[in-house]
Amino acid sequence: MKICALCGKNIETDKYFSRKTVCPECGGDLHICLNCGFYSVTAHNKCLEPKAEFQRTRDKANFCDYFVFIEGSLKRKKTGEQALSEKTDDTRKRFDALFKK
Repeated sequence: MKICALCGKNIETDKYFSRKTVCPECGGDLHICLNCGFYSVTAHNKCLEPKAEFQRTRDKANFCDYFVFIEGSLKRKKTGEQALSEKTDDTRKRFDALFKK
């Protein structure tokens, strides 16, 4: 199941789709880093593919040859700030629990 990273709706696309293909629900570009299986907020250049060129924007169509539409949920599609905030909150809760009497 393919999911648009911009609106969260299910998408049906061909195996090979154009760089200009847009989401039928929100109209956002689909060939974007946020929809790619190599995208990672913690990786260098936010991409796990070492040969991929740096992409300035992650939510606009690009020409990356390594793009692979990710299958599954959007759990890992959080922005770095959201992920860091959640990690900080979790760490604080664990710290507080450790020193509570």
